[in-house]
Amino acid sequence: MQIISFRPAPPGGDKTIARFDVQLDGMRLYNLSLKRTGAGLRVFAPSAFGCAAATFSHETAAALIALATGEIDRHEQRTS
Repeated sequence: MQIISFRPAPPGGDKTIARFDVQLDGMRLYNLSLKRTGAGLRVFAPSAFGCAAATFSHETAAALIALATGEIDRHEQRTS
């Protein structure tokens, strides 16, 4: 699993921290969003026709959040 594109959200918007694309085993998912919620950080797939286009097991969601937060750390180090 690896991030293939990472886009920090502009400051002052909704609870979205970043959007990113990820390569999984045999598939790519585009435009996932990392959001800060009352339950902590969560990752969401885009919706289609008003419903989630994909959902993630707790283990996959935790791995995606770890990847995305690591990318945030790398991005902040480059801009400091």
